[in-house]
Parts: sequence; C-alpha cells; structure tokens
Amino acid sequence: MKKIIYIAFLFILPLKIFAQKKMINHFFSDDTTRHNSFLPIPVAAYSQEAGLILGGAGIFSFYKNKNDVDSKASELFGLAALSTKGRVQLSFRANVWTKQNKYHYFLEAKYFDQPFNFYGIGNETLLAQEDLLNLKKFTATAEIEKRIISKLYLGGGINYQNLVYQDKNPGGIYQTSTNLVDKNGGQFLLFNFTSLFDSRDNVPYPSKGLYAKIQYGYAPDFFGAPNFTGGMVDIDLRNFYKLHKNFNLGLNITYEGVTSNQSIPFYTLRELGNDQFMRGYYSGRFRDDNLLTSQAELRYRPVPRFGMVAFVGAGKVYANGAFAKSSFKPDYGLGARFFFDLEKGLAIRLDYAMGEKPVGEKRISGFYVSLGEAF
Repeated sequence: MKKIIYIAFLFILPLKIFAQKKMINHFFSDDTTRHNSFLPIPVAAYSQEAGLILGGAGIFSFYKNKNDVDSKASELFGLAALSTKGRVQLSFRANVWTKQNKYHYFLEAKYFDQPFNFYGIGNETLLAQEDLLNLKKFTATAEIEKRIISKLYLGGGINYQNLVYQDKNPGGIYQTSTNLVDKNGGQFLLFNFTSLFDSRDNVPYPSKGLYAKIQYGYAPDFFGAPNFTGGMVDIDLRNFYKLHKNFNLGLNITYEGVTSNQSIPFYTLRELGNDQFMRGYYSGRFRDDNLLTSQAELRYRPVPRFGMVAFVGAGKVYANGAFAKSSFKPDYGLGARFFFDLEKGLAIRLDYAMGEKPVGEKRISGFYVSLGEAF
C-alpha cells in the first residue's frame, strides 16, 4: 500500500509542479494577445465589514470571437469564501458580450450569511448606537441588453431578493427603533428596464470612454404584505479620460432610490459605503431611501504590471423629499494595483480610504483588498 502511495506521489508531483509553473507563467507573462484564460486563485481579501476574507475563486475570461477586435472580453466568475467576522459568501456571475457586441447578457446569483453592525436610519447616525445584527440574503439577477445603435443598448431583466434579519443583541437601537418597517426581512421580485451606453475601450481597466446605465425596476405585489411593492431607480455614470501615456482619469456618479405608496421596508433602504463607492465608510453605517455619490480617481500605471491611484469623492443618504436636510460626506484615499492579466486589465486592488470625522468619534476610514477596479 505504501509503495502504491509512493508511486502515485511520484506521478502527481511533476503534474503539480507543472501546474504551479503554468500559474506563475500566467501571472508574470507579458503576452497581450486576445486569448481565453482560466485562472483558479486563492482569495485573500479584506474589508472592514467582513474582516479578513479567505476562500477560492475562478475567473474564466474569454472572447466570443477572437477575430473580432472590437468585441469586449466576456467573463465567468465564481467565488466561495469565509471571513474572520463570520461572513459566508457564495456567488456566481456571467458577463457575456456576443460577436460585435450586439448583445450583452448578465447573470448573477449571490448568497450571504453575515453579521453586521446597525447604527440607525439617516445621514447622521452615531457610533455609540452600534447594534449587532445578522443578515441572510439571497439574490438572483438575469438581464439582456441589445444594441440599438452604436454603443447604445436597451433591455430588461428580473431581480429576486430574499432577506432575513436577526437581532444578535436584543435591547439595542434595532429593537427599540419605531421607524423600521418590516425589519425582520422580506422578499420581492423586481422587473427591470435598462438603458445602457458603453463606449469604454476596455471593461476591466478603461482609459477612455463613457459608461452610462439607467435602470428602473418595479416590484408588483406578488408575495403579499408586508413584502415590498414599489419602484427602484439605479443610475451609474462613468467617464474616463486618457491624460497621458501612463495617466488616466475616471469620474463616477451613482444614484439609488426607492419609492412606494406604502412605507419603505427596512431591507430596501440604500446603504452608503463599500469597496466601490464611498470607500472608507462602513457599509450601512448610514442608510435611507436615497443614495447619491460622486468620485474621481487618478490612475497612474508606470509599468504594465503595477499601478497606483488617488481618489476623492462625496456622498450622502436622505429620505424621500428631504434632499436638502442632509449634507455631503467627504471621501479620499490612495491605492495600488497588481495586474495579473495584462491584455484584459484584470488586477488585484488595495485601497485605503478616509472620510469625515464625526463629533466625538475618530475619523472614519477603511482598508480594502479585492479584485478589479472600483468602477
């Protein structure tokens, strides 16, 4: 038996060394041809909401037609991860562009089981009100968009969400708040209409072009009260400029809003802060009916393999009809990039961001390690 194991080990060892060599060669190759690539990678990320995140991911990047030099790179992405703060995360995403970019397909399924801190509703919550909750969330999205004229796409899709909240510290602000509607969670099915204009030269790492996505969704009364019935608006505007051979400028404005003839459920409120916009702010520290953010990012890439960024932004949340009653919060920071796929511009991202300094609290800040650009 030992001899069999020994022989098997001698057979597997060269294959393992060969596989590791292929991965190393892929990471450090200067090949920029339009090739398909599959990269299984260990995941080691960090965010202040989840802590240290460990797991595994697979990225399959491909072209529907390699000879079509104008077609965008498509991508399949899968992730399974755990974090030091108790987050369990499973996700799959398919982002597919057909020949000549005539159609764009998007599929995504995500499951989260995560503890998080709740601070109340509004743009001026207090750190002293911190209350530990747990969220179990499942979402599934399917979208299709068709090119109508050059760079302009129209389409639609569906989005299903199911959210369940649990209070981990009874007696806190979550339990005592009187303005939280359906705070234990709910479900809804959203039918979306999408308008997309996309002239970016590269999706993962654009140096020029405009991306403008406007989406309106309506959730009918499929599941009965008190589940959400109403509309949601999402606007994502991005513009990129090539300032110099090694310098790019990215600008981004986002808006998210919820409307309903009934009271807005707690689980549909928009949250300020994550690793993509308003970096540095704990996601959900500030939440309300509407979210508005803006950011500018200067990207410097002195060599193909490495890059650096500086960013600044502002954002806020506010209740319907109360835009002027809340002030904008600042956001700024620095970051570094390691590009592991030169042709497609895929990178590992490290960002450190700072925000406002609330009265009586230390300055808000956060550190992030993740895949891909913030926008």
